[in-house]
Amino acid sequence: MSVPLLLSAGRGPQECAWAVARLLARLEAGAQRRKLATRRVESVPGERPGTFRSVLVEITGEGAEEFAGSWTGTLCWQAPSPYRTGTGRKNWYVTARPVGAGAKRTPFAESDVEIVACRTGGPGGQHRNKASTAVRARHRPTGAVVVVDTERQFSLNRGIALRLLRERLEASDAAAGSAVVEARWRVHDELVRGNPTRVERP
Repeated sequence: MSVPLLLSAGRGPQECAWAVARLLARLEAGAQRRKLATRRVESVPGERPGTFRSVLVEITGEGAEEFAGSWTGTLCWQAPSPYRTGTGRKNWYVTARPVGAGAKRTPFAESDVEIVACRTGGPGGQHRNKASTAVRARHRPTGAVVVVDTERQFSLNRGIALRLLRERLEASDAAAGSAVVEARWRVHDELVRGNPTRVERP
């Protein structure tokens, strides 16, 4: 079991980025005590050294989902600001949400493509009507299908079909990747200050 958890300071002040770093260290220590593995997949540094605007941490092991659930929601790091003296504020809020770890790339191998010779109608002369020079190519793992009949030679149509299939899979992967990134950015705006689900102190 593996759970990707995004910790974000949202649009909060620099102390919130400091709180992300402190809470992340506390989370990692807690995971280690539970014999869970953690890995920092991505991070965005804060304005100050050793701070983070956001961190995507992957939690792996038996009980990872339950552990991640205990760290999900609005988190509060309760401590005086290390940057500003005289401020009475001690509560620094961070949001934590499970998110997609990232869209996986679809592997492409010609051995996964089913090539079938076929005939197509339309203009093209007697040769096109009599010979099966058109190509129907299907990528078995995804079910994607293309039909190519632009050339009068089967081998040329086959090459075009393989290229089109590869481009279609790459475009699908890119769209999935963009959707994951957009979902992560929405998390940054979901930070609700107050009523935390978890409070941690030094």
